[in-house]
Amino acid sequence: MKYGPLLFLGILLTLASSWVGLVLAPYKQLGGLLPNPATNAVGVVSYFPEARKGEAQQGAEHYRSLGCVYCHSQQVRPAGFGGDIDRGWGRRRSVSRDYVHDRPVMLGTSRTGPDLTNIGERQSDYGWHYTHLYNPQITSKGSVMPPYPFLFEKRRIGPGGVSTNALKLVGEFAPGDGWEVVPTPAARQLVEYLRSLKSSYDLPEAPLPKAAGDAVTATAVQ
Repeated sequence: MKYGPLLFLGILLTLASSWVGLVLAPYKQLGGLLPNPATNAVGVVSYFPEARKGEAQQGAEHYRSLGCVYCHSQQVRPAGFGGDIDRGWGRRRSVSRDYVHDRPVMLGTSRTGPDLTNIGERQSDYGWHYTHLYNPQITSKGSVMPPYPFLFEKRRIGPGGVSTNALKLVGEFAPGDGWEVVPTPAARQLVEYLRSLKSSYDLPEAPLPKAAGDAVTATAVQ
């Protein structure tokens, strides 16, 4: 065992270097990231990404608990590393700063369904989201996504008529005469979260691609 201390020291250094490389260095690099300030044409400063508030933040917990992260990603790959941008899943690649408000970060583990990084911009209609959650076959025929009818309530139509937030269901999905299907608070919160998923803002490390006319306009102003 005359090499015992040397072996112990080697193991200790290996573990220490692994911890520095895999834990400490990334924390130093990414732990201090903050939202990026941006000033508009009238001098108002906004910070991007914006923190989710209220029901959108509550909806993130439903998204996580329902296992949506197992079939949907939230990470747009750079051009040349797949067709994410060509598919319209985002106008630019995703970077670490995009997730500064997320606890936990829900990058996803597979893409059984489309990436949702920008679903709030691709589809902002409340009715579409509610109907899609109630039964994806209505909005996306052939989808393998499971329905979530337990996020909705089937009830009799009251004296005031059909509720303003009742789903517009027809055919085999119609609730029947005198009945309506309305979203529960959990459904509303989940949809608010989905509608908050947007990344069409400039970041220093990932600027939005400029339209052809933008450069001409900037030159003219100068």
